[in-house]
Amino acid sequence: MTTDHLTDDRPPRHARQVASKVPEVTVYFWMIKVLTTGMGETASDWLARLFGPIPAVGLGGMALVVALVVQFAARRYVAWIYWTAIVMVSVFGTMAADVLHVGLGVPYTLSTPFFMAALAAVFALWYRSEGTLSIHSIDTRRRESFYWAAVLATFALGTAAGDLTATIGFGYLGSAVLYAAAIAVPAVAHRWGGLNAVTAFWVAYVITRPLGASVADWMAVGHSRGGLGLGLGPVTLSWTVAILGFVGYLAASRKDIRHDAACSDARFPPSEAAVNRRAG
Repeated sequence: MTTDHLTDDRPPRHARQVASKVPEVTVYFWMIKVLTTGMGETASDWLARLFGPIPAVGLGGMALVVALVVQFAARRYVAWIYWTAIVMVSVFGTMAADVLHVGLGVPYTLSTPFFMAALAAVFALWYRSEGTLSIHSIDTRRRESFYWAAVLATFALGTAAGDLTATIGFGYLGSAVLYAAAIAVPAVAHRWGGLNAVTAFWVAYVITRPLGASVADWMAVGHSRGGLGLGLGPVTLSWTVAILGFVGYLAASRKDIRHDAACSDARFPPSEAAVNRRAG
């Protein structure tokens, strides 16, 4: 599932140009994305138990700010910088959804549509300002800001949605099966139903959050709650190791860098095929 085509990908004249700041969408992208969602879910709960909810939120917020500062300061996409930021968004997005439910008593039936509306607002402002939601157009600071705002909203929405289905009868395993089936819908609709690639990408992106979180929760919680009982700490650490392995591989192989971006890094003009692909 790619997001190469949407009308008017040209940045405004006054916007500051930057190199591509996001990875190519490959199978590795989706694998790491699901891993970060699950790791963020269990890490958030684990940190809350270790330090208490308020200190955990403070630590998570500070770590997120640092990760995003480094990401924005980078001149182009760097695997470990980008995925560190995604991990911290996952951890803090989980905390944001949990604060509404646990701290403020907001039910998931309200927080889920709230975060859905927040994400819709980000997309509306982004499209109105830039004329595109394609992740392959993240080449200005403003577009990068919209992108990360959308990412944070998707994680909060996915957390609330996953907890909602888990508490209304599906359980963690049932929720995992539900979202595993749901994530195939945008892929099939894009491949055979004519669904726009950008829309298909963002729908799948949202669904990866409750999918990964449900699987991780199922592995971590005790048998009395229908889980494997492995514990929050071991699940968090094992998924972190998996993330590090995949990101290390991508950093070495550069399989997640678009061909035209690689040419640009090497100070060569993009190939005719790359230009045509970008225009399409």
